[in-house]
Parts: sequence; C-alpha cells; structure tokens
Amino acid sequence: MPKAVWNDLVVAESDDTVLVEGNHYFPRSALRDDLIRESTTHTVCPWKGTASYYSLEHEGSTSKDAVWYYPEPKPDAEMVRDRVAFWKDVRVVD
Repeated sequence: MPKAVWNDLVVAESDDTVLVEGNHYFPRSALRDDLIRESTTHTVCPWKGTASYYSLEHEGSTSKDAVWYYPEPKPDAEMVRDRVAFWKDVRVVD
C-alpha cells in the first residue's frame, strides 16, 4: 500500500491512489490533518488548473508547501479532485 513518509512519519497511506505524471495522488481523507498547515502558495498547471498547497509541521520541523492539491481541477484532471500529492522531502513508498 502506498505511503507518504516525512521525517519517519507516515503522513498519508492508502491503497486508493491515482498515478498522474509519476505522482501518487492520495485521497484527501488519507492525509493526517494534525501535520498540515494551510499555505498561501498557488501554482498553475496548464491542464490540471490552479494548485493549492499545505506545509507539513511536526515537533519544530517544517516542510513548506510539501503537499499540493487541486481544489477545482480542469475537466481533463477530474481524477485528482479531492486528492493530494507530495514532493520536496516527502517520499512515497509502496
């Protein structure tokens, strides 16, 4: 089962991921709410739409904008609605 791991913490785990452009998109419900903080960062993907971000925080450690999601994906990217993906220092392992 795919897991997103940061600083030896499992931040998300699910056997229901969607693989898009090499990234596992986990159901939003699989993400640990106690580790995330809203970010004001936004980026734009030409075919998925505008991405929003969360930062991860735990015991004084922070990974800024390590989690992204598309609140309103474009029609061709509906498969990522209500899902999150990871980068930076978060590893996705099977």
